[in-house]
Amino acid sequence: MIEPVYLDYNATAPLCPEALAAMTAALAVTGNASSPHGFGRRARRLVEDAREQVASFVGARPEQLVFTGGGTEANNQALRAHGRPRVLVSAGEHASVLQAVPEVVRVPLRRDGVVSLAKLASLLAGDTAPAIVSLQLANNETGVIQPVAEAAALAREFGALVHCDAVQAAGKIPVDFALLGVDLMSLSAHKLGGPQGIGALVVADDVALQPFLLGGGQERGRRAGTENVAAIAGFGAAAAVVRQTLAHLEARRDAFEVELRGLAPSAVIFGAEAPRLPNTTCLALPGLTSESQLMALDLAGIAVSSGSACSSGKVAPSHVLGAMGASTEEAKAALRISTGWASGDSDYARFLEAWRPLAQRFPVTGSAVAKGAVTA
Repeated sequence: MIEPVYLDYNATAPLCPEALAAMTAALAVTGNASSPHGFGRRARRLVEDAREQVASFVGARPEQLVFTGGGTEANNQALRAHGRPRVLVSAGEHASVLQAVPEVVRVPLRRDGVVSLAKLASLLAGDTAPAIVSLQLANNETGVIQPVAEAAALAREFGALVHCDAVQAAGKIPVDFALLGVDLMSLSAHKLGGPQGIGALVVADDVALQPFLLGGGQERGRRAGTENVAAIAGFGAAAAVVRQTLAHLEARRDAFEVELRGLAPSAVIFGAEAPRLPNTTCLALPGLTSESQLMALDLAGIAVSSGSACSSGKVAPSHVLGAMGASTEEAKAALRISTGWASGDSDYARFLEAWRPLAQRFPVTGSAVAKGAVTA
């Protein structure tokens, strides 16, 4: 039997043992965390302990943290509950940011996948309406890290609020809410080894955020609904043990990309000239479609992605790569490989073993390469 290899951490990370243990223990606790009796107080203690763990993990205070149903909900609340008529977002944002409000102003990306701060300044200067700027800390498809602190300082010159989607970055690079200088920040447990279905929104003290869900006073009146105690406990446990950086993965990834260059000189690695998450490679061999690669690799027991995994499993050309200037052919060939806390030394080798026949059957020369990507 073929031993499967999981290389899709940017979609979801495996549940870490500490999170599983915390959730199992929490499931044995009876009580609603809003109840005043002893049962409720025990459940409340689990919630507040986790709140402290997650807040500490990202340089925030516990009272600034609102637990949500996930990163998508946190993004929606950040962009729909601030009361400002103008929303500016980078063109490479996650769909939960791009689609959170009916009309957003998209700030273009450079060819290397980094947002254009000059264009952001121009757009902010061109309209005096109260605004909020949303910029992810790291892209879920390419791993490109954005200059959030610089963008936040720029936005403040124009009186704009700043939201940062840090879902993909947390647990892979250091994340500090205060140092980033943002007003709102989204997190998700399942990207760092916690359970699915739980996230958080960090809210600065001076931000008046309207409740996103109504019908209860939970989360200091900012998010109604009985708290998911077990999931919250798992989130806290994962945040307490996950490494602030996966720098040890960067050397493996770089060596892997060197092997790719030798195996497929015509392939493209997107965002390779920009700072990236240490666990992420987004590559394309034009002419070799994502669908054909995903099917062949899955048969070989290798789990990877064609990009974002939030579209009901469908494979479609990436809007992120399009915003970077990639051709349609390159976007249709894109493959994302992402590692994490449980990845083994042999995982990249297994991928190359399975991918080599595909690349060799499909020799490509002279393909167009977007600036900011490199030929592999």
